[in-house]
Amino acid sequence: MLSRRLVVLVAAVITAGVTARLGFWQLDRGAQKSALQAAVDSRRQMPTLPPEDLPSDEKELQERLHRQITLQGVWAPQHTIYLENRQMQGRPGFFVVTPLLLPEGGAVLVQRGWLPRDLRDRTRVQAPATDPGPARILGRIALPPARLYDFDGAASGLIRQNLDVGSFALETGLKLRPLSVLELDEAPTPTSGQPPRPDKLLRDWPLPAAAVHKHHGYAFQWFALSVLTIALYVWFQILRPRRRGARALDAGRGNATEPSDGRPG
Repeated sequence: MLSRRLVVLVAAVITAGVTARLGFWQLDRGAQKSALQAAVDSRRQMPTLPPEDLPSDEKELQERLHRQITLQGVWAPQHTIYLENRQMQGRPGFFVVTPLLLPEGGAVLVQRGWLPRDLRDRTRVQAPATDPGPARILGRIALPPARLYDFDGAASGLIRQNLDVGSFALETGLKLRPLSVLELDEAPTPTSGQPPRPDKLLRDWPLPAAAVHKHHGYAFQWFALSVLTIALYVWFQILRPRRRGARALDAGRGNATEPSDGRPG
């Protein structure tokens, strides 16, 4: 059987190694989000793409990801989906996703904005106003809506946890592009003459690097736990036994040199 000291050593090494690895993983996650935010900021400064440059495959998507684009088409409100458990500005609600039918054929999923959740009835949503005529939007090319953990894996109905582009294309019969577009609010201009948008959706899309400080905080906690594990092992398995041994040795020497009182044993 393994000795107790060896078992403690192995447990301490594994714990320290795993917690340190988790710390580096959190730092890596933070670096990835910072790099993603830098890419978003860089591509936002590029000229806005015309509608015909909307990606049609994965290769074009990677080349134009995060670029701003103008699109024209007709909304398909009968296929609107509300993705629940989505937050904006710290409030729970829904991301409103509606396919936009493109003039050349096919469609693209547009994440139109955010709606607050009815705190008394989570199944009650107020459908945003949708212009039935031709629509023109400004958006940012993005990946499909981010997936959240789904307990039952179901993806049907008006309110859903997640939305898979391929499955939704089969469900609706639409030829969807392998991406989504985050709709943006256009900056008003004195000469635009456009009336205000009637949908009243919030479009304060979260930035990729918004939570980098959280990753740094988590990394600090994991590193601290790793250091604590090593410190506890050194104290209880090395320093403390040595101090006890030194004290016992000193006590033995003291007893050995204690003067006799002259009485016979």
